[in-house]
Amino acid sequence: MPEKDKKPEFVVTDRRLFSSDGELRQEVVEDEERRAEREREKHEAQERANEERASQHPAAPPGAEAPGGMVDDTVPPAPTAAEQEASADAYRESTRKLDYRIEKELRKQGQAHRAQDFEITFDKFSASLYMTALMQLGLAAPQGEKPTVDLIGARQTIDTLSLLQAKTKGNLTASEETMLQNLLYELRMAYLEVTNLLTRPPQNAPGADGKIG
Repeated sequence: MPEKDKKPEFVVTDRRLFSSDGELRQEVVEDEERRAEREREKHEAQERANEERASQHPAAPPGAEAPGGMVDDTVPPAPTAAEQEASADAYRESTRKLDYRIEKELRKQGQAHRAQDFEITFDKFSASLYMTALMQLGLAAPQGEKPTVDLIGARQTIDTLSLLQAKTKGNLTASEETMLQNLLYELRMAYLEVTNLLTRPPQNAPGADGKIG
């Protein structure tokens, strides 16, 4: 048959992640292991570079003057940009592997959640502090447990939300800012109500009307 009449040959590559029985295909596992190995080698190379740079530029001795003439031997030097990037890359890689395992387990259990559903957001973080404060005020409790009051803990949690509001000023969306304002307002009012109840004597108690005996 002439060369021009020959049909081109096609190579079909199976790119499915899972086999017909629902298990992760061996090729995917091997690719994942090779990628993880490359990331590890990259991270180790970065660490060696950081160590070499540190040996060439030793840290200032304790008690050395900070910029502006101030002496500060309590604050360690900040990590370099390369060190921060390397640690962030390693963290993302570790999180990605964990997310993969979580999603695999959720699929086995027939749940519709994704690993991303468990990621922390500003809204979730603020809401978690709000619920913590409610429990510390004795206005909520885990299922099956009795409410308990921890006024010091509640005050610190409310102050944490207030600090968060101050430090994020100008960096929040309109909805995030409104949510934070509402949470703080509700918690402060609840705190006042609880403290008033605890410090006000019961109406029927001896001396509640200002008279004794």
